[in-house]
Amino acid sequence: MACGLANLGTVTAWEEVAADVFRRRYQPHDVSVCVVRSAGGLLVCDTRCSHRQADEIRADLAALGTLPVRWVVNTHAHFDHSFGNARFGPDSDLGAPIYAHERVPAHLDTYERPMLAKLIAAGEEPVGEWREIVITPPTVLVGEAMTLDLGATTAELLHLGRGHTDNDLLVHLPASGVWFVGDLVEESGPPVYGSGSFPLDWPRTIGQLRAELHDGDVLVPGHGAVVDAAFLAGQHEQMVAAAALVVELHAAGVPAERAEAEAGDRWPFPEGLPGCGLAAAVRDGYAQLQARVDGPP
Repeated sequence: MACGLANLGTVTAWEEVAADVFRRRYQPHDVSVCVVRSAGGLLVCDTRCSHRQADEIRADLAALGTLPVRWVVNTHAHFDHSFGNARFGPDSDLGAPIYAHERVPAHLDTYERPMLAKLIAAGEEPVGEWREIVITPPTVLVGEAMTLDLGATTAELLHLGRGHTDNDLLVHLPASGVWFVGDLVEESGPPVYGSGSFPLDWPRTIGQLRAELHDGDVLVPGHGAVVDAAFLAGQHEQMVAAAALVVELHAAGVPAERAEAEAGDRWPFPEGLPGCGLAAAVRDGYAQLQARVDGPP
């Protein structure tokens, strides 16, 4: 989630989504940290917003036993999912490899490093915590797919296409029927069109995910409650409608700054999109459409 959201609720205990598959919701930003416990050790998915928040995860892992952290995965590059990497990665005492999509390093340089510099320069609280952060890129870059042998089970890392970012990476646990989907799917609020989103591609990518699901599979979003295929289908319909509306407004020559108001209640998100919302969807959607006109450089 690329926008500053208010805290939602409180930190939860570890929830066992399936046998030896856990999820815990943390504040700020209602971030879900996921863990797979297997014979080879622990896989940790997403590292939160800072070194101190990553240390909180590390302390809480004690409740799951004494197995070492052997793998870390970032579902995408946004700060609330990756800024704790340094406390898990090769330069830490844990020394775990960090897996992420191959476009994460470029996203970090384009969006997250400048954002962090602005927060520090503005004295944004908690400024002491921001100053400590060493942005740590992944050490293992994933293209379309990679399978991790966790010992008694496997984890599939899949990039199905662009959506919330161009670097969304899903973690699929075939033996458990569980998917860690990051911010490609949103439950605690409407989908967030934030830094580096692709509103016109996002529906196609969710369609790909729907095609991959098996009966009984569950999805763990990066924020919010665990959901199922029916929830995903409903959100897919909303995003298809939003993308179509962006294309229609662009074709009608509606300026980007007027598009949100021009469409009014035709937007498929009745609760609205606080923070990074419809204006960002229009901005990034229009940019995609213009790129199609301009063609490659």
